[in-house]
Amino acid sequence: MKEDSDRRRDLPVIIDSNFLFIPMRFRVDIFTELQRLLEGRARCVVPSPVLEELQLIKLEAKPSLRRQAAFALKLAERCERVDEVLRDGETVDELIIRLAEAWGCPVATNDTKLRRRLRERFIPVIYLREKSHLELDGAIQ
Repeated sequence: MKEDSDRRRDLPVIIDSNFLFIPMRFRVDIFTELQRLLEGRARCVVPSPVLEELQLIKLEAKPSLRRQAAFALKLAERCERVDEVLRDGETVDELIIRLAEAWGCPVATNDTKLRRRLRERFIPVIYLREKSHLELDGAIQ
């Protein structure tokens, strides 16, 4: 019986900034897809430095990218914000890896370099596949 309750427990999924661009760029509902992929257990989490990245893009990028960043920030409101501070010399990607290892949870990203670094550490990765649906690479405990 305990195993069933463990399976139903919410699973935090750390969302990277580029993942929040998927709905506008590819017309894929990431929230519905995450729930499908994780059998209704997904709890989307966005670290504060990811939000700061999006704010910077919204202020400094080309107009089309600014609109996408504004939309991504709106989507991020549907996620749980986790206030985190970057350690000295730490990048946002390194923070994401650190949190994923500490929490034992997957990361949702389309960043190829970050995906490779996560997989090297056996951290499950959720990414957009064939511009149409999300896929999980790795096993969730």
